[in-house]
Amino acid sequence: MQKNSTFPIKQNELDMLRDEASSYLKSIQWEQSNRAKNKDAKDNSILLYLSRANSGSNIEVTSVSRTILALKKRLLPDSIAIPVHLNQTLFAVQEGLTLGIWIKDSYYDASGLSSLNERKSALDSSGKREFESKMQTATAFQLFAISYKILHDLKPHASDDLSVMKQKFAGIPEVSLLSPSKGIACTLFYFDKYLGHPDIVKSDRDVIDFTVVYFEALIDEIQLRKSSLEYTETIEDRTYKLEKSDFAISGWNNVFSGTAKSIEFNKIQFEQIVGNKDAKHFARRLTERMLSYDFEAKKNPFQELGGFMPVFMGYGIPGTGKSMLIAAIATRLKEHSENLDIPFLFHPMPDTLISTFQGGSAEKMVEWMKPMQDPTKLIFAPIDDAENNLQERTAQGVSAGVKEVIGVFLRYTEGAYAVNYGNSSIGLFTNLPEMLDKAVISRVQGRFKIDGARTEHDFLDQDYIWWKKFEKTIPDFVNMQNPSNYQFLKDQGLAKNMGDILNSVEKPSEERVLEAYDKAENTHRTNEHLFFANLYKEIQKIFPFFSSRDVRNIQSAISLRLTDFDLEPNWFENPEIYFKQKYETKFNMLQELMKANMKGLDFSEIRRQEVVRYLDNVATIADTDFKRKVDARVNQLNIDLEARNTFESER
Repeated sequence: MQKNSTFPIKQNELDMLRDEASSYLKSIQWEQSNRAKNKDAKDNSILLYLSRANSGSNIEVTSVSRTILALKKRLLPDSIAIPVHLNQTLFAVQEGLTLGIWIKDSYYDASGLSSLNERKSALDSSGKREFESKMQTATAFQLFAISYKILHDLKPHASDDLSVMKQKFAGIPEVSLLSPSKGIACTLFYFDKYLGHPDIVKSDRDVIDFTVVYFEALIDEIQLRKSSLEYTETIEDRTYKLEKSDFAISGWNNVFSGTAKSIEFNKIQFEQIVGNKDAKHFARRLTERMLSYDFEAKKNPFQELGGFMPVFMGYGIPGTGKSMLIAAIATRLKEHSENLDIPFLFHPMPDTLISTFQGGSAEKMVEWMKPMQDPTKLIFAPIDDAENNLQERTAQGVSAGVKEVIGVFLRYTEGAYAVNYGNSSIGLFTNLPEMLDKAVISRVQGRFKIDGARTEHDFLDQDYIWWKKFEKTIPDFVNMQNPSNYQFLKDQGLAKNMGDILNSVEKPSEERVLEAYDKAENTHRTNEHLFFANLYKEIQKIFPFFSSRDVRNIQSAISLRLTDFDLEPNWFENPEIYFKQKYETKFNMLQELMKANMKGLDFSEIRRQEVVRYLDNVATIADTDFKRKVDARVNQLNIDLEARNTFESER
């Protein structure tokens, strides 16, 4: 069969299935699993409500249409007609069910499941296994199609901002793929229970908003499970097009993913951040690279040149400017995006990502990661205090939710789900990099220290930013003498290139890395390829987790240095010169800049510097957690000793 053949969904065939769809809305039966009943609700009223939905009985009959009528009486008791939003929702769910049943029947015929079903009683063990496997796939695709059609019909009528409803939503306790009828019954059971909860629906508009949130979550759940499904060929090789409509369903593709709204933020300029030369320089390069993305070609010339960072990390002690740096990156991207008339999405990870529901955290993480696959806008996705949601999985007491979040993060940053057009970048910001999961850290392709004020001039400028506000309000109030040989904020400008910042990098500062470095240097000079091979081997003896991925990350850092050049200022003033050009033209212009930049560089020295920086960083992260525990233990012993001495002296 030809790949991506198109099959029509005929309206008269749907008409024959509408009564079956209506019957599901009138009445379904579902028996909750023990796992769903025993969810750790932790005083969350909605979770508790859902987990006890059957009031102790085994099976309950529920009716979505009856619940909608009850909502109408509660919300608009004096109205005779069903309010328009309730009516739209009921009709959309019915149409979704109708189309899902048609899709299921089509899969039955195309996959041979119809034939297996007819011979079910005579099947051998192999045939039974195939039957059960195809039944699960049929159910999953049916639920996907139902959700997809409902979203197609309701999303245009839903609120632009669904964040409040998403915060109320506590996930779908269970999804059944045992059979199509059980799949529908389970889905409608929890949909109905949510609608009946007084905290979910406060207005008739809320019914549409919740329905969109619920079926978006169901699609995400199916997307998470699809890799374990078999016999999907007759799903992925065709497109179904609804007659007399713009609706089409093509495999598991979901055009509704990635429709996030940009979050508001405080505008900060880089000059307002004291110190942090490395961090500010890295951030400026990041913004320039993202702005070079070509919307027509759906790729970024800096990706081809090796100078783009889909995942990066900024780390440092508390109070050194991490949150300000996030705002400054967002400010710079937004201002340039507005000037260039291109869409920009500021998409920070929410604080409420970890769910107490099994699977709930994965659902929320998928929902957050999905917009990064949208090629129609620039996307900056910071994760502040990254150690909270991406903590080392092997550490004692790490929740199942954190493990789910990390699993999704790893799949979407490298692997089958990892689609990056060069228009989005995830930034991990943390005070405790040593607490991050090692697999997460291995995804980081660029890293920089956020160390705040470090010089006398930095501290002068930090004070100046504070007291100059008084001077604006009350002139001459600040009756103190200015420094004679320094102009305020002069040192807070952006560096020309990394060479200006890294002149002091000679040898590793970490003792064990220095020992390995000296061993390699005793055998080979630093401008020999064997020096680095030898050094990596020595490092692996000290840090067994050091791997080929670390070497690739070092290579990425070196590539970043080779593309460490300024875009011409007049390119920003006149976007037609560069930003509005075709992809090939932009790529050629950047190649010329890169060649000119490389003429003044020493490759072996840049390589040496970046290797030293990376290995020092690896050692610091590996040791800090252990040192912190030792310090805490020593501190506790000192407290115990002092308490004992005080006690003895008072006796």
